[in-house]
Amino acid sequence: MRPLWVAAGVAALAGLAVAQEDDVFDFVPDGGRTILERMQSDGIPDGLAAAIRAEAAPAEDWKPRLEEAGLDQWDAATLAEYLEAYAPMDPAGDLPRDGRDLALALCQSCHIITVTVTQDRTREAWLGTFNSPSHVEIDMTETERNLLADYLVLNAGIPFDQIPPELRAGGASY
Repeated sequence: MRPLWVAAGVAALAGLAVAQEDDVFDFVPDGGRTILERMQSDGIPDGLAAAIRAEAAPAEDWKPRLEEAGLDQWDAATLAEYLEAYAPMDPAGDLPRDGRDLALALCQSCHIITVTVTQDRTREAWLGTFNSPSHVEIDMTETERNLLADYLVLNAGIPFDQIPPELRAGGASY
């Protein structure tokens, strides 16, 4: 059974998410889907679009290509992990959930997002949490578990003072 403050926090967050989704969660960095959609609207270079449609490659191989296409190192690293998980794929098609999508949808189903995004952890630590009894039943594929871990390694560890005050309730712990 969840503590009462968790249930109240989840209910409050649900209301916030509906009312202010575009504003209150802006501090959570974009995930690969969002970055790829932004690139698509700006025009992905033809060679890169062809590679995304045809190639499976590790993140380390995608990063320099994404930086050459104009992404900063942070976005390139985040998108590279996403492409490692899902390419080959149609960059203009329906894109699967990214790490940000997963964190906002799944982590918040039990606790405030602050619990997740303020933690600076290794990939192995995140995967250990996802495989713990309290998390193992979360509806994610193995690919999504790995992608979420990679996303959080790159994008979590957000300082508490950068969290919107309305999301600080209870601090960044269980």
